[in-house]
Amino acid sequence: MALSPNSPLSQQPKQSNARTVGRNYQSLIAMVAISLVMVGGIGARLAYLQLIQGERNRQLADNNRIRLIPRQPERGNILDRKGRILAGNRLSYAVFLWPISNSQQEWQVIVPKLADVLNIPQQTIQDRLEQAGYGSPVLVRIARGLSPAQVTALAEFSHELKGVQVQAEAVRNYPYGDLAAHVLGYTGEMSDEDLKARQGEGYRLGDVIGQMGVEAAFEKQLRGEWGGQQVEVDGAGRVLRVLGEKQARAGNDVQLTIDLDLQRSAERALGDRKGAIVAIDPRNGAVLAMVSRPAFDPNLFSTYITDAQWQQLQSEEFPFVNRALQGYPPASTFKIVTTVAAIESGAFAPGTVLNTFPFLEVGGIQFWDWNRAGFGPLDFQGAMAWSSDTFFYQTALGMGSAALIQWTRRFGFGEKTGIEIAKEEMAGLVPDEAWKLSELNEPWYAGDSVNMSIGQGYLQSTPLQVAVMFAVAANGGYRVHPHLLLDNEDARNWRKSLNISPTTLKILEEGLRMVVTSGTGQALNDPSLPPISGKSGTAEDPPRLSHSWFGAYGPTDNPEIVVVAFGENSGGGGGKVAAPMARQVLQTYFNGTQATGAAQPEDVTSD
Repeated sequence: MALSPNSPLSQQPKQSNARTVGRNYQSLIAMVAISLVMVGGIGARLAYLQLIQGERNRQLADNNRIRLIPRQPERGNILDRKGRILAGNRLSYAVFLWPISNSQQEWQVIVPKLADVLNIPQQTIQDRLEQAGYGSPVLVRIARGLSPAQVTALAEFSHELKGVQVQAEAVRNYPYGDLAAHVLGYTGEMSDEDLKARQGEGYRLGDVIGQMGVEAAFEKQLRGEWGGQQVEVDGAGRVLRVLGEKQARAGNDVQLTIDLDLQRSAERALGDRKGAIVAIDPRNGAVLAMVSRPAFDPNLFSTYITDAQWQQLQSEEFPFVNRALQGYPPASTFKIVTTVAAIESGAFAPGTVLNTFPFLEVGGIQFWDWNRAGFGPLDFQGAMAWSSDTFFYQTALGMGSAALIQWTRRFGFGEKTGIEIAKEEMAGLVPDEAWKLSELNEPWYAGDSVNMSIGQGYLQSTPLQVAVMFAVAANGGYRVHPHLLLDNEDARNWRKSLNISPTTLKILEEGLRMVVTSGTGQALNDPSLPPISGKSGTAEDPPRLSHSWFGAYGPTDNPEIVVVAFGENSGGGGGKVAAPMARQVLQTYFNGTQATGAAQPEDVTSD
């Protein structure tokens, strides 16, 4: 039976195919499921980052937007006794890196370009980065003293040098170049060894410290205190705001006993010779001038010194050695000590007269007088005036080694003087039998005492120690403590009495005056000067040329200054070579004059 379209039966729903049921919902369900998984993963990750690593990530975020900009303090000035600047500061430019601004891989691209612009080794920059740490938010200095061309080049390439900054800073400046270089010293960035040695003293990577001389000795007073800013920056490194600031505190000035005019005069007098000149106040030990040659320009170390510059300095006969503080045989200047020891020991009366000879034979060895002829009969004053070796040989044999060695040590030989720059000072050497047995496996011979009596043999003393010896004669028998720091202490606090009898002191003073008026130091018998006393010396140093010495003080009746001039392997004799140097310094002190060049040797009779 056929059904009509309108039949109720024809209105029944059609049966669906079971294989297509729910097909329309599958995509929706899948999308919801994937979304739930993704949201769950993100949530889990967020929970991990927030709860587990939240503190670390907050710190990283802060490091990326907060920068520490250190401010190095200005170093204190070093002044001469009249307040004139011997070492100060000048404005310069330095290059800093912000390690955290780049990844290690990015720095590997930047470093070669930066090294090329600055003309410094790549490894130097790389080492500094690694030492600071690539995650450090603190600026690290890698170069100082930029030239204008370097500053311009860094600005031109700034788009390729992300994380590199140029900042102005104060660097050390020595306005007189190498003048007083060994006294002042120099400054330089701390080495890794310096940093380790000064842990706990507030130093940091890149700090500049005194490396020698006064700069090192008075580091605590001169260094000052670091300051800086903590700033917030944007993604381009631009400062958005200052979060905190601490002002850097400049270091304290240090005023020295050095007199600039006298120092300049002593430098000129010595000229290009190897050697030293020392001038002190015999009343209190204040060092008025101290020169050593060859020297160096400390300005070289205020910025970056190249390998070529360093090699050149090393080839110039040890320019960093302060010869004023190195040991040499003092030669006949030492006869001051021998005179005091001979009389004070009681072995020789003050009025003793001894015959002198071309030589004395001791232990089968001939010990000659310097003139190879002798001087006939002489008393202590005459022996000092003509520097008779055979006279003093006899005093050494008469008093014995014990008295001579004892007085040598009482004068301060064989130990450091105590000057503030003791790091560069040698103690010298006072030999005795124990030393000789230990070092040479030999006993002490009479010939050792003979040699020592004229400042030869194994005896070693520094020009500063020799100046202290002359001060004993000049100030009435007091051993002074040489010092560089100017203060207001009474002179008595800088000296101690050696308890030398007035009679011995009178003989010593008369003999040293006769040296200048009629003996080996007549180069100092200058009418433009007040009465001067002194003593010459010539020390053998085979196979090299001899050393020349001259020590002088004045005015004789009331001494204000001691000058010791020393020429290392200069040849020529103390009265000929060293005495004119001492005279030039004394002329500056007493007359205010400045010579235009080095003191020239003179044709005078001298040992």
